[in-house]
Amino acid sequence: MKVLVVGANGRVGSHLVDKLVKNGHFVYAGTRRDNLTSNSTNIRYVHIDLLASADVIAENMYDAEAIFFVAGSRGKDLLKIDLKGAVNVMRAAESKNIKRFIMLSSVFSLEPDKWDQAFLKDLTNYNIAKHFADHWLINNTKLDYTILQPGVLKEEPGSGTIDVNIDYPGENAIENVVDTLVQIVQDRNTIGKVITMKDGKTPIAEALLNL
Repeated sequence: MKVLVVGANGRVGSHLVDKLVKNGHFVYAGTRRDNLTSNSTNIRYVHIDLLASADVIAENMYDAEAIFFVAGSRGKDLLKIDLKGAVNVMRAAESKNIKRFIMLSSVFSLEPDKWDQAFLKDLTNYNIAKHFADHWLINNTKLDYTILQPGVLKEEPGSGTIDVNIDYPGENAIENVVDTLVQIVQDRNTIGKVITMKDGKTPIAEALLNL
C-alpha cells in the first residue's frame, strides 16, 4: 500500500516508517520539517504542518491509501497539535477520500474513570486531548478507523507478544507498538475497533485476529 505516516520523525513514527518499508509499503513520511530526504526509493518525505488548515494538509497527502496518525506535541501544545491537529488530518483525509485511518492514542483515553490508575494520573491534560480527538474520529467521521491505545512506551526491543483489551495499564516496548500498527493496516477485522494494549504473552497477529 501507499501510506502516510503523520509524525514520521517521532519516537514511534521513525520506527514505523522503517518497518512499513520492510513490509513492502511505500511511505509518505509526514513531518513539519520540509528539507528531509531518504536514500530509500520507498520513502518520500512530505511537509505536514499540524498547525495548518485541513485544506493545506490535504495538499501533501498525495495518493495515500491509508493514514497513520502517530504525531504529538510531547505535552507542549496539546490543544493545537494533539487535538485540533489530529482533527484537521481526519478532515483532510475525508476530503481526499482516504478511508483507512489508524490513530495512535493513549490507554483508556475514552474511559476517564480509569485516569487515576498508575502513571495516568500525571497525564490528565494529555488524556483529555486524546479523549476528544478519539471521540471525533469515532463519532464525527466516516473513516475506517482503528484506535490503538498503549500505555507507557519503553525504548527497548520488542517481544512480539502483547495483551489486548486490558483492564490495567502496562508498559509497551516501542517495537511492539510499531509491529502492532503495521499488523493493523493489514487486518480489516481491526476496522472500527479501539484496542488497548500492553506487552504480554500473545503473538501480535494472533492477538488482533482474536479481537
